[in-house]
Amino acid sequence: MSPSHSLTPAQARVLGSLLEKQAATPDLYPLSLNALAAACNQRSSRDPVMDLAEDDLREALEGLQQLRLAGPARSMEGRVAKFEHWLGEVFNFTRAESALLCVLLLRGPQTPGELRGRTERLHRFDEGGDVLAGLQKLMERDPPLAAVLPRQPGSRESRYAQLLSGAVEAGPPVGAPTYPDAPPAASSAQQDRIRQLEATVAELQREVAALRQKIDDLFA
Repeated sequence: MSPSHSLTPAQARVLGSLLEKQAATPDLYPLSLNALAAACNQRSSRDPVMDLAEDDLREALEGLQQLRLAGPARSMEGRVAKFEHWLGEVFNFTRAESALLCVLLLRGPQTPGELRGRTERLHRFDEGGDVLAGLQKLMERDPPLAAVLPRQPGSRESRYAQLLSGAVEAGPPVGAPTYPDAPPAASSAQQDRIRQLEATVAELQREVAALRQKIDDLFA
């Protein structure tokens, strides 16, 4: 992919969703258009939340196919069209790089601590240093696929952003206060509770995706 070609928000969401579902629900991958729509328009684990119509998805897929990043599944069976990403062929990612890029595509700029918690279903990082090592590999790509943003006032960690969508302007995290004195970080117990809730939501989403896939297969 040429650095002059930046992904649109819809293309980034489609690519991130394909990456996520390949790792989290491999039995349901590649994805039908219905399953891809459900993945792109999830209300959880997405920032921002989107409401992409079928025409939006087709347009995004056509653009990604021109960039050779994603398109129709090459081993497609049945009458229902399915789609896959081709990032492995283009970049030969490690699992760590793939997981980090996936979450950055789906949720925007994040700190290493946030990335460690949010990639748990895709790849387990034993230590925070492992996250930083994965981010460093993305930043050392030619052209770079990730960049560190200036640390925000009151923040203990810098945020990192993916560059497939182009350069990112440093700004306050979504939902963060704009005054210098940021509120205290969530406690360890609160973070554990958030992770448990995210895991529960993810499990429900897998079940819904499985049901959608079964419905699609009935008409295949």
